[in-house]
Amino acid sequence: MGLHDLKPAAGSVRPRRRVGRGDGSGRGTYSTRGSKGQKQRTSIKPFFEGGQLPLVKRLPYMRGFNNKWRVEYVPVNVSRLDIFDADSEVGPAELASAGIITKPGEKIKILGDGEISTSLQVSAHGFSKAARTKIEAAGGSVVVIE
Repeated sequence: MGLHDLKPAAGSVRPRRRVGRGDGSGRGTYSTRGSKGQKQRTSIKPFFEGGQLPLVKRLPYMRGFNNKWRVEYVPVNVSRLDIFDADSEVGPAELASAGIITKPGEKIKILGDGEISTSLQVSAHGFSKAARTKIEAAGGSVVVIE
């Protein structure tokens, strides 16, 4: 059996109803549309509401959207890390206790604005290239928190 052998079930396909082909056909004159009125003369758009302001125009505009997979980072510049002692470990808890971030559970990204003079072991969720090079140039190290 192939695709060329397939046929619809017997009696399931009927011939198309041909309207407006004279009174002798039984579907002449008004051709099932009735007499007078908008629906007899022309077709109406599917969501036409009779001149009332359409639903689409009554709703507020959709302005943008919220990406539910977006990961929010708290930005911290390299220059803010200069307050810590040399060779100390700096992580989310230390940044929160110093008042640089508000909550220790937030995801942190270290950005490269400013300069750093002390060597630190910095732990954060993300680093920019500039921040990574500045911290390592000062003799520190970078640890990415997963």
